[in-house]
Amino acid sequence: LLLFILVNLAFAAVYPMQALGRISAYNTLLPGRPRLPYGDNPERSNSLSLFNLEAMFASHELAGQAEKPDGEYRIIFIGDSATWGFLLPAKETLTAQINNSGAHLPDGRIIRAYNFGYPVMSLTKDLLILTYAMRYQPDLVVWPVTLESFPDDKQLFPPLLKNNPEPVFALIERYQLGLDPASAHLVELGLLERTIFGARRELADLFRLQMLGIPWAATGIDQDIPESFIARQEDLSADLTFHDFEPGQLDPQALAFTALEAGIAIAGDIPVLLVNEPMFISQGANSDRRYNYYYPRWAYDDYRRLMVELSAQQDWLYRDYWDLVPGNEFTNSAVHMSPAGTALFAERLLQDILEINQPITRPDL
Repeated sequence: LLLFILVNLAFAAVYPMQALGRISAYNTLLPGRPRLPYGDNPERSNSLSLFNLEAMFASHELAGQAEKPDGEYRIIFIGDSATWGFLLPAKETLTAQINNSGAHLPDGRIIRAYNFGYPVMSLTKDLLILTYAMRYQPDLVVWPVTLESFPDDKQLFPPLLKNNPEPVFALIERYQLGLDPASAHLVELGLLERTIFGARRELADLFRLQMLGIPWAATGIDQDIPESFIARQEDLSADLTFHDFEPGQLDPQALAFTALEAGIAIAGDIPVLLVNEPMFISQGANSDRRYNYYYPRWAYDDYRRLMVELSAQQDWLYRDYWDLVPGNEFTNSAVHMSPAGTALFAERLLQDILEINQPITRPDL
């Protein structure tokens, strides 16, 4: 009993969970995954949701590359479940469709996109992932966003943030995000939670992630996609509020525009392409008042105007593709696209990527 207590106290003092997460069978015994692990039904999805960031990144295919190939133009994508590819097989996600194009830059480098999107809408969640993804030496960051990721009450909501309070505290302080570090969403672990006994679920998840790599490698399945699902809502509520905002009162100070500034600062000299991602536009009941389940028309129109104004003021690289994809190419939500809808988005982004990298010509003086 004494030995058990001493070992647990020693574990709690060091709490080596992130270091343990770096020990991975992926990219050595098993192939790396093309997207971060996420799933509620491990037996069917060959994946699971865990909160050890080092383990998540160690399982990613990019973690297996010691050096970036000279002939590769590397793009990392961050964002929400639309970027991750909800209800899409790994081979039909946004990044996969860009890679399938086989496109090259004018200088001959092949365009390779890597998926670091992760479900749940929150720009602060995207920031946390970006801080880890920057270790892979990208040439470009592409960040699809939508208004639902901006409200202050969404920023600390994701479980991934709740279970990683220390790096979130660091982000809040360093980039002056205006979020409350004492938020109830962020709970620092007590002594018991830091012991082996208290961390037994987290330790088990690390082991399960490795074991799930075997069926993943055998099947290529990393998500449980049902044969049928409830389609995105066509007939809408007449309610005109958006979160706590009444019509005409969308307050930029209560939206996480500082997170966009922080993301660009984290990227440093690497360009960041901000993209207002496509969304479903309803034609059903009350579609004159709301675009979809998430957005009253007034709120989304004001958001688009703010994005254009701030992009011009801050010299952001910004594109708006809100109405690019037809409504019948959205699946179970206003932002989740079918393979065909995702292909349309990928094609447009590929055009932007090529345009950004066009050689600059100067007239003869």
